[in-house]
Amino acid sequence: MTTTTNPNGATQAGVAPSRAEAAVRVAPAPKLRRRPALIAASVAAICLGGLLAAFAWTATSNTQSVLAMRVAVERGAVIGPDDVMTVQVSTDPALRPVPASEASTVVGQQAATDIAAGTLVTSEQVSDAVLPAAGMSIVGVGLPASQMPGEPLLVGDRVRVVATPGQSGEVTAGEQVTIAATVVGVRVNNENGQNVVSVQVPEQDAAELAARAATGNVALVLDSRER
Repeated sequence: MTTTTNPNGATQAGVAPSRAEAAVRVAPAPKLRRRPALIAASVAAICLGGLLAAFAWTATSNTQSVLAMRVAVERGAVIGPDDVMTVQVSTDPALRPVPASEASTVVGQQAATDIAAGTLVTSEQVSDAVLPAAGMSIVGVGLPASQMPGEPLLVGDRVRVVATPGQSGEVTAGEQVTIAATVVGVRVNNENGQNVVSVQVPEQDAAELAARAATGNVALVLDSRER
């Protein structure tokens, strides 16, 4: 029961509250519980997304086209147009690869060192030395495996091409028996399976070596690699 006052100032007792008054007395809403862990996780996710976006933008905006080796090239071998490829890499002051736009400065040059496939090409890895050098000639010598050293030949190796007995079993007296040379290239002839060794020799020995190589009666000797 409640007591109310009428417009004349008189009080009235025993009057029940109206529905509007009862509605005003509804219990207050419960307080929301804060979850610090969830808030921290949300902030971390937002920060991580920003970092990933910044990294992606940096990675795409700081790349350049440079040259890399498509195949392995040995020291002293001439680099051909099919030996190199263009790749995209991020710029790094510590790296000085040859830009793809300067491919002409690499193709046709000699490899100054052994260059593995996939390696970025630098200016220090190529040389503009001309082969054959002045006063020298290059002769290709085809040899089966039995007439070569068991050790794989490398560009720059010093070798001797030695005349072997012909069908008669003898080497003709008075003929030059050995010719000193330097290896400048090695490849396999897919038609006959022979190893073709390109060697550099003095011009005066080139004709003799070519004639002997044509007979097939020669063997190759690898000399010491110590310098």
